Parts: sequence; C-alpha cells; structure tokens
Amino acid sequence: MPSISVKNLSISFPLYHENTRNLRKMTHLFVSGRLKKDEHKKILVQSLRDINFTLNQGDRVGLVGQNGAGKTTLLRTMAGIYEPIVGHIRIEGNISTLLDPTVGMNFELTGRENIRLKCSINGYSKKQTKEIEESVAEFSELGNYLDLPVRTYSSGMQLRLGFGLTTAIDPQILMMDEWFLTGDAGFILKATKRIEQIAQNSQILVISTHSAEIIAKWCNRVLWLDQGYLKMDGTPQEVLPIYLNKPYDEIIENLKE
Repeated sequence: MPSISVKNLSISFPLYHENTRNLRKMTHLFVSGRLKKDEHKKILVQSLRDINFTLNQGDRVGLVGQNGAGKTTLLRTMAGIYEPIVGHIRIEGNISTLLDPTVGMNFELTGRENIRLKCSINGYSKKQTKEIEESVAEFSELGNYLDLPVRTYSSGMQLRLGFGLTTAIDPQILMMDEWFLTGDAGFILKATKRIEQIAQNSQILVISTHSAEIIAKWCNRVLWLDQGYLKMDGTPQEVLPIYLNKPYDEIIENLKE
C-alpha cells in the first residue's frame, strides 16, 4: 500500500550575492530566524525546518501557506528532486509529479516517442504502452504534433503532453502544484475532471494550492506550512478556518457565490 513518511526533515539553500542591498531585502528572513551560517560561514536560507508527518492510502492532502512558506520545496523533496539536509523521507509506491511539465522529456524526441520512452522506463508491456499512448493522444488533443519534436511545442502544448502522460499512467502517488491547472478553459475543465478521478481513487494526492475551493472539493487533509515549519496538520474543517480566519461554513458559502 502506498505511503509517505517524513521524519525531522530540514532543507537549507545557500544565499548567494550577499551584498548589503540583497540582505536588506532579506530582513524578514533574519527576523523569522530562517537565515543561519554553516561551518564555512556561508549564509543559508532554511526552507524547511523539522517537518514530520505520515501519509497513507486514501489521504488527499492540500499544502497551504503564504508564498515562500516551503510548499514547493516540500513537494520537490518528496519527489526526489532535492536531497534532505537533515532527516529522511520514506516512500512506498510509484510516484508521478506535476511540478514541471518538461521534467524527464527529451526535447529532440517527438511527443509520441517521449510517451513510449517513459512507458519503457516504467516497464510497461506493448499493450499497456499502446493504451497509454492512445489516452495521452486523446487527452492532449495534440493531433499530428505528437509526431513532431517536443522542442517545437509551445509551453501550453508541453503542459498538455506532460499532464496527459503523467496522469495516464495511473500513479499510486500524485504530487502537483496548482499552477498546472492553468491554460485555456477547455484544458482546465478536462484537467480538473481527470484530477478529480484520481482523487476519488484510494491513492495519495498531494497538491500545493492557494485555493479553498480545491481544498474543499478534493482534499480530506491539510498541511499548513509557515516560515518553513509545519504549523498545523488536520482536516479542511479544522485548518481552513484558522488559516483563513473565518468560519468554515462561511468559506464554503463564499465558494457557492
């Protein structure tokens, strides 16, 4: 069964170009205690600080917090893009990520060749590969562009291909940033329906979002990050009223307007 265990996780990044002007811009980081020095006197920004939680099958999690709270860093660390400085992450189950539509793509290959390559890497049979290829072609609506190199695609086309491929593989664990739900109205509607289908399955969904509507519709759990710390972990009914400073009934009522 899929699961994610995060224990004592901390992530820091070096602060480059530490001149007076830049440091003035980082005053809020000094005040919040997010800047520290390593053994070489290099200034580091603490993006995540002592994060602990466990996700199990059926958890559909919304990551909330102000910009810079650490949401994207947490997603990228769970996805294996960043290496923990302190602590560890243990993941059971296959993962798909919607963080960057071009991650893992070969821009010199065609869209169709990229689909087949990813299926081959994941060990899918010829039959499974054909089914996934047909699913991506139908969802992305790229038509003949599937047989052109990805480097010729617009950013919107890359998004369609990346989203279609990632969600067609039916991952046990899906991690995504809400900005993937952007583009033309037709794509947003199709993408939303597909994510809702995934969310309804008994797998794990983790989405970074500023949208109370997404939280209310898709999530049964909320992790609130604040200045690199996990400030609160609970249900939407528990977390959103405190995070948004208004009653949950009012939040839901506003979504209906």
